[in-house]
Amino acid sequence: MVTQSQERPADVRLGPVGKGLRVLVAVVGIGLLINGSVRASDDAWPFGPMSQYAMSVPDDAKIDYTRISAVTDAGTTVDVPLNIEGAGVARAEIEARAGEIVKNPSLLQQVADGWARKHPDKPKYVKLELIRDTTQLVKGRVEGPPSSQVLATWEVRR
Repeated sequence: MVTQSQERPADVRLGPVGKGLRVLVAVVGIGLLINGSVRASDDAWPFGPMSQYAMSVPDDAKIDYTRISAVTDAGTTVDVPLNIEGAGVARAEIEARAGEIVKNPSLLQQVADGWARKHPDKPKYVKLELIRDTTQLVKGRVEGPPSSQVLATWEVRR
């Protein structure tokens, strides 16, 4: 004999409003993902691509590495730490916007401002250079030293 406490509760079916809401959320999510992918911008994350997960590297290829070099008011040259704790901007953001920065180097001002705001006790940046280092692979091995190309230069405004 089955007692009432051992009986399984009755199944509850999803109504038309619940089904419609779930379909609407799925369609909106897919639409946002397609929009971000078409624009190919990390700005739309999580509804767009993250370029650092894009692909593997073939055995015979060039590997580009984008960085920012800074001359400080102390007279030293340093690589800018491209992360949220460093200059307040991630490397992926710089790589995704490299073309914009080349066309408008004043965008580098934000990097200097972020560094100064986060590190008021450290030397300030007075000049920034967007640099692309290229390493050549041959049969999966590094061929020679990397070559460097300055893509943009910016004299920091105070």
